[in-house]
Amino acid sequence: MNKTLIASALLLALPLVVQADDGSWSGSGELGLALSRGNTKSENLNAKLAFKKEDEAWKHNIFFNALRNKGEVKVTDAAGDTVDSYQLTANRFELGASSGYKLDERSYVVGAIRYENDDFSPYEYQGVFSLGYGYTALKNERTELAFEVGPGYRRLDKRPYTAFIGTPPVATTINPSADGQVVARGLVAFKHKLTDNTAFENILLVEAGSDNKFFQNDAGLAVSMNNKLALKLGYQVRHNTDVSPGTDKTDQLITTNLVYNF
Repeated sequence: MNKTLIASALLLALPLVVQADDGSWSGSGELGLALSRGNTKSENLNAKLAFKKEDEAWKHNIFFNALRNKGEVKVTDAAGDTVDSYQLTANRFELGASSGYKLDERSYVVGAIRYENDDFSPYEYQGVFSLGYGYTALKNERTELAFEVGPGYRRLDKRPYTAFIGTPPVATTINPSADGQVVARGLVAFKHKLTDNTAFENILLVEAGSDNKFFQNDAGLAVSMNNKLALKLGYQVRHNTDVSPGTDKTDQLITTNLVYNF
């Protein structure tokens, strides 16, 4: 119990962990860029940055992800004609961190924060803080499997949408207010080294509240070229159960990135 209380208090200072200067931090950066010109015009950029540190008592993780895409889309102009327009079709950034205090070789208390802002999601933003229990079920030179579960609090703001109200129906803009709710957070992280230079990882995140249940699954296959550089194929699925009318519940993203380990 004392360990849990100490860990809970120290986790409130989570942003300060990055200030440690003992040389034990490691990390990776990913970058993918695609440009096309000619018959079609598009620009796509996705970037990821992650830091981690683990010692006998603590394990810390910090991440930042960004996605931006512009392309030609069909729109209707003022005259009612369908024309091509070069517009943003994706614009999202996400950041978060977790810090776990080890109770023994396998168990730990974990605090996690996550914030995302997405111009094309059902929500203006989502911010989550949670405190829970983690367990490392398997860890050796080739394979690692860990689980985390616990309660949390989420603040989210649903994007405005248009609804037809009354008789006859009249188009009305609905602007929901920001909402806070208790959620249950779950995380399953699996990593496996297939060969000396090929590794697979899959991370499943669940944030389930009374109104909306958010699921995100990130799968990646990385092939190392040397100790620093690798090529990575990623597949991400994001799902919200409660969305505004006319909005898809599921988003999918496939990426091919260059990875730099440091």
